[in-house]
Amino acid sequence: MNDTETGAAPAANEAEPKRMAIICWSNDLDRVWPVMILATTGAASGLEVDVFFTFWGLRVLQKNGQRVTGNNLMQKAESLFDRGGNEHLKLSKLHFGGMGTSMIKMLAKQHKVASVSELMEMAIEAGVRLHPCQMTMDLYGLKTSDFIDGVQPTLGAASFIDMAAKADIQLFI
Repeated sequence: MNDTETGAAPAANEAEPKRMAIICWSNDLDRVWPVMILATTGAASGLEVDVFFTFWGLRVLQKNGQRVTGNNLMQKAESLFDRGGNEHLKLSKLHFGGMGTSMIKMLAKQHKVASVSELMEMAIEAGVRLHPCQMTMDLYGLKTSDFIDGVQPTLGAASFIDMAAKADIQLFI
């Protein structure tokens, strides 16, 4: 006897994985670290995970060795003031000219907490989809060749909102 014959509601499609959508808008170490920890933990838990990098968060996807970017003087100046790459992140508070950032990285290493660089590699290997924001790329004059390997095609805000609306968990960090 099937569900329609018993009058029971049909079971939800349990084969469809749960989804998580995260917006990473900052390149502060103390914001990017939780984004990557939650993304990798979600993927390890069986969730499909999408992370949308926009505004200052977009710089996290930039190759560490890519220093000056942009097409005009203002974009190039912005890239000098706001260095991209996941190895150049600073604390938003208690940075103390780099001393605070060094201390928290030392503590993380002592307690075997993966670095942001390691977490990003783990995320890509686990199938986390890292999406750069097209509007922010245009604003900064960035090209896909400026980004690390493993980054997904660009998305606009409307496409990400549609993706997030279908997700079971949405986070803005």
